Amino acid sequence: MRIWFFLLCLLLTSCASPPKVVTQPDFLLRDGLFASPSQHISATDVFALSESMKRYVKNEIAGEIRTRGPQEGLAEALHKKGKLQLEYDAAATRNASEAFEARSGNCLSLVLMTAAFAKELGLPVRYQSAYLEETWSRSGDLLVRSGHINITLGPRLFDAGTIRWLHPLTIDFLPVQEIRGLRTQEISESTVVAMYMNNRAVEVLSQGRLDDAYGWVREAIAQDAGFSSSYNTLGVIYLRHGDLTPAAQAFNFVLEREPNNTHAMANLVELLGKQGRVAEAAALQRRLAQLEPYPPFHYFNLGMVAMKRGDFRAARDLFAKEVARADYYHEFHFWLSLANFGLGDLEQAQEHLARAKESSVTRGDQDLYAAKLEWLRGYGKHAGSR
Repeated sequence: MRIWFFLLCLLLTSCASPPKVVTQPDFLLRDGLFASPSQHISATDVFALSESMKRYVKNEIAGEIRTRGPQEGLAEALHKKGKLQLEYDAAATRNASEAFEARSGNCLSLVLMTAAFAKELGLPVRYQSAYLEETWSRSGDLLVRSGHINITLGPRLFDAGTIRWLHPLTIDFLPVQEIRGLRTQEISESTVVAMYMNNRAVEVLSQGRLDDAYGWVREAIAQDAGFSSSYNTLGVIYLRHGDLTPAAQAFNFVLEREPNNTHAMANLVELLGKQGRVAEAAALQRRLAQLEPYPPFHYFNLGMVAMKRGDFRAARDLFAKEVARADYYHEFHFWLSLANFGLGDLEQAQEHLARAKESSVTRGDQDLYAAKLEWLRGYGKHAGSR
């Protein structure tokens, strides 16, 4: 099954044109098909400060602000060793207080936390969607496209007399070398909240929690009806729920606005197949193949087929092709390591397992690969001593 998602954001046009106002399409929503979500879902929780965050502002950030000013003081408190010691962790999208308690999160989670502190300090904030090379991952049988977002802190009006603090300050949680020359487009806070809600919908959907997923994506649409990713997610939720007609409406809604949206198109191909509309599915698949002849995970899926039949050489070559175009994704390196192990090439197996560990973006994956790498190195020493 091939189901595509945007995880964080759509790549936006390079010109800074005003966003189109989109009226919420209520005809796409089917509340009666789903039970109430198991947890409270509210936009007010996204930036809410916990008591521990308020204490942190009072006891930790206050000193930095006196020394450096509010913008630089907050940035220093977020990055300085011995302070928060934040870690990047893409396991889940957290709101501001959750990211603070965990001291980790993906870029969206860390932006939300930064914005919450900035609001508490009276700093105006601006959000930017960044143009980065397209990245993909998977969660179960869901393929997830990731984007990137950062935040700019403006000066407070009552600091205007202090020249040093007049300039905006952008905070990004990627390494400096990755953001140098980065192109961005400003997005609204309502879009940022919709991104958060949509992320949560995708995450609980991957766990099979359809009622919760619907609750999250419904709130995403309520926050920003113009954020297209939410409708693709909504369609997949309906598809998983067995509601093919509303699923088709959601995918077609995306395609009416974005005729070349390959993600909604691939989902619609899947749906048409389920409906037995073979000719329509085939025609749409041909169009999809023209737009995207080698979709994400194309060579990986072929490599998995080769692994199942025990053809490690073919699998190695196919996984290597996927690594060549998506070196950032840990799972490609892991399976390339296994294929090399099957061929008896322990050196390459260790190299790619080490790269899988380095490129993994969750603590759980990093620990798993570290344990496998330790075993493989021990196996290599034992094999070499025989």
